[in-house]
Amino acid sequence: MKMITAIIKPFKLDEVRDALITLDVHGMTTTEVKGYGRQKGHAEIYRGTEYVVSFLPKVKIEVATSDDRVESVVAAIRAAAHTGHIGDGKIFVTRLERAVRIRTGEKDAEAL
Repeated sequence: MKMITAIIKPFKLDEVRDALITLDVHGMTTTEVKGYGRQKGHAEIYRGTEYVVSFLPKVKIEVATSDDRVESVVAAIRAAAHTGHIGDGKIFVTRLERAVRIRTGEKDAEAL
């Protein structure tokens, strides 16, 4: 099993969710986060004063999946989140040692 974590632009969340639903992936956790990478923030003017915004709003998506579905899930997230502009985000894939469904006690792949 793998845990796929993606950091994307907030306005792309619905497109990513729709792309995952077409793959029959229905479990996803999202968190509103702030961060920066190569984009390094930007300047904004508020009431005539310029402010530097170092951390930009992003959405973190977490999806647990079986090993055989990793590439298709990553490809779907990448395609749906892509704008071609700096700050599109990143996708990380890590090993998931164990999963347990609290309600039924199902474990690992059956819990996903």
